[in-house]
Amino acid sequence: MFTHGRIKFILISSICFFALTVFTKQTHAAGDFIEDQPAQETGDSTFDPFSDYSEFDEGSEEEADLNFFRNGRFFSIGMAVGYELFTDVLGQLYKPDVTYGLSLTYFFNLKFGFQVGYVRSSHAILIVDANSAQSFTGNLAFERFSFDGKYYFNTQNVTKGLGKINPYLIAGLSTYTRTQTYSGATGFARDNALGFEAGAGVEIPFSNNKWYFGLQATYNYVSFPDRNSAIIINNQNTNVFPTGDVVNLMGLLGVNF
Repeated sequence: MFTHGRIKFILISSICFFALTVFTKQTHAAGDFIEDQPAQETGDSTFDPFSDYSEFDEGSEEEADLNFFRNGRFFSIGMAVGYELFTDVLGQLYKPDVTYGLSLTYFFNLKFGFQVGYVRSSHAILIVDANSAQSFTGNLAFERFSFDGKYYFNTQNVTKGLGKINPYLIAGLSTYTRTQTYSGATGFARDNALGFEAGAGVEIPFSNNKWYFGLQATYNYVSFPDRNSAIIINNQNTNVFPTGDVVNLMGLLGVNF
């Protein structure tokens, strides 16, 4: 038989055991919930919400660098031979003729390059006085230094047969030196001018991309000192105003490094 005291002891013990069991289960459940939470909800200061984007961005830059080192060029040296002609009145005064030169191009990446070039040409001169019809003949020596930027188009998505062609745009500044001599006149006339040129071209690589052949056309706006003044020969005003610009059609042969 259980006495009243023993029954009281058993009830109190049971209540304590039940309370301890419930408290233990709740503690474990709370601990499990905290462990399963994402780092941002627990206040973890090491979580970086942009970590995935940063890694992707760095990967893209690294891939571009590897592509440039594998398929790109650091610089190239080119030789140019072509045809130089003039527009407007200059086209009537100067006979078109052969031009030739050299160029050095430095490549920043697969799309952009900076080119320094030198071109020289010689042209026959024929000036006819607008009033007396008297003619003057002579020779023009033309020199040009150019500083151009080049932008190459991406041809990866073009038809396979055209994928190796490298089309580009070119634009920049040029400095011109013009030396003119006339038959029957003493001395010579020399002047300098600043010009702006723009054009387009294409390069076709061969021999495992070590060499390339190219074609290029440029239009050169040149502000000669006598652009808006009449030409004077032997103190005679010819009433001819030498307005016009320069056009170059060039064939290129270059080597890549």
